[in-house]
Amino acid sequence: MSIQSTLFSEIEKVIIQLNPETISEERKAILQPLADFVQSKVSDAKEVRINFICTHNSRRSHLSQVWAQTIAHHFNINNVFCYSGGTEATALFPMAAKTLQNSGFEIKAISEGNNPVYSIKYAANEHPIIGFSKKLDDDFNPKSEFAAIMTCDSANEACPFVPGADIRIPITFEDPKAFDNTPQQAEKYQERSLQIATELLYVFSQIQS
Repeated sequence: MSIQSTLFSEIEKVIIQLNPETISEERKAILQPLADFVQSKVSDAKEVRINFICTHNSRRSHLSQVWAQTIAHHFNINNVFCYSGGTEATALFPMAAKTLQNSGFEIKAISEGNNPVYSIKYAANEHPIIGFSKKLDDDFNPKSEFAAIMTCDSANEACPFVPGADIRIPITFEDPKAFDNTPQQAEKYQERSLQIATELLYVFSQIQS
């Protein structure tokens, strides 16, 4: 897949430093169904819709949504539309937004309140990702022909069936929330963000046009 470099330069630097060779064979097997889903849609010249689902739609699902959209653009894979949702709505956790900002994303709050709405830009000429917490079946999200990616164990157990999804794929990540209010918070959020980015780089690097 050809690579285009219209991402913000700081994000490009982060992506270049990611090393998919660090991913274990067991983890690659967990990621493979997502790569197969994306490839099948690309091969059929169909839109690729991916909804990343977690319990609160506050941390891991947003990190996954943003990195997936960004890395698809990095590989010049068009018609990829990434979403996120939860089994309940809370708020995009500020440290998750700050972690993305530290990797070069331009983030601006476009509404305040208990569940702020953020504009998250990864490239100067691309439409921003709209980040806010919502339930997985929110009107903002697709109703059919999408992959439901379960990014946490509790959402995976709570949602054995996701209405409208073509496929439901558990790809779970440890919750950086465990380190909130500790000295390791920023480090652990960054660690999780880069793990997610590395694994999604592996997925999209396999796609053939």
